[in-house]
Amino acid sequence: MAKQQIKGVIPPMITPFREDGAVDYDSHIANMERWNADKLAGYLVLGSNSEAAYLSEDEKIKMMELTVKHAKKERLVLAGTGMESALETIRLTNKAAELGVNGALVLTPFYYGDKMNDEALIKYFTHVADRADIPVLIYNVPKYTHINISANAVKVLSQHPNILGMKDSTGNIPQLVSFLAVIAEGFNLMVGTVSAWFPALTLGIKGGIFALANCAPNECAQVQEMFEAGDLDSARETYMRIFPVNTAVTATYGVAGLKHAADLRGYSGGYVRNPLLPLKDIEKDAIKTIMQTAKLI
Repeated sequence: MAKQQIKGVIPPMITPFREDGAVDYDSHIANMERWNADKLAGYLVLGSNSEAAYLSEDEKIKMMELTVKHAKKERLVLAGTGMESALETIRLTNKAAELGVNGALVLTPFYYGDKMNDEALIKYFTHVADRADIPVLIYNVPKYTHINISANAVKVLSQHPNILGMKDSTGNIPQLVSFLAVIAEGFNLMVGTVSAWFPALTLGIKGGIFALANCAPNECAQVQEMFEAGDLDSARETYMRIFPVNTAVTATYGVAGLKHAADLRGYSGGYVRNPLLPLKDIEKDAIKTIMQTAKLI
């Protein structure tokens, strides 16, 4: 059975919090209504930029329920369901399946990092995929996990019928090429940062899950549209124009910066949850200037 092909841009949706730290579910719904009108292929709830590590299980379930309920019809809904043990990952993944989520993005386990070699990761993802009620995608994000899955492990896992693809958030183009050289046909290799988007398109990548898609969804999508229309100059120009904003809302200012950028574009960013720090006024001003230069505001 052929694997579903994922094409287009998906935001790892921010989770708006109120000042007291409670999840602002109404703002999440409002954001989804805005994103439903944008050029997106789907949604990722409970990603890194969703502050998923700070959410309780009840909050995660509520966020999945609302995302499924309010997503534009026919759009893909993914959920980050990776926990540290296979047992808990399977349990949360199958709960997501019950709620109507289409696929699970599963983080590489990392707590016992020195033991997470190829053998362990292949065993883990195979075990999870064998028991998951929805397709699974591997989530490779060494920035947070300090685990970088190997091309050898990806080669093996890409052949599993229930492993749909992988989100590679390294931004490492040579590594992306090494993955492309070994993956099975139909495996969805997706990039996880706009910094790699244009180069990845030239290599045949069809989909991306980007932080920047929270606040600049249409611009991210336009890079792909222009590229596929053969207008490489315009695609490259748009990519170069939004590149500094991506750096600002990921590497420089993180989730707090991403949320402020979303606020500046009319989405509801809300507060970050403790222990993340809110932005200082000087940082807010810097983000505003970067976005003005990029012609986003």
